[in-house]
Amino acid sequence: MKILLQYGFYVVIFLSSLQVVITRHETRRLFVELQMLERMRDELNEEWGKLQLEHSTWAINDRVENFARTKLRMKKPEQSLVILLTK
Repeated sequence: MKILLQYGFYVVIFLSSLQVVITRHETRRLFVELQMLERMRDELNEEWGKLQLEHSTWAINDRVENFARTKLRMKKPEQSLVILLTK
């Protein structure tokens, strides 16, 4: 009976140590995944900043007005043709 109890403790200790190894491996795997996701987040934030800068460059009023005049052949209406509506 005493030997059976002793072997039972050995089995419990072995299973416990196996669980520690599995848990540490999973922790390392998750940490590597976290680092990869943080790197991806930083790259996306950098790209977003570049896109915002590009958007602000394309939206400059002078550029829009120049594009409307040259490519779309638009012009400002004469003052006599403008009707101002108020509430």
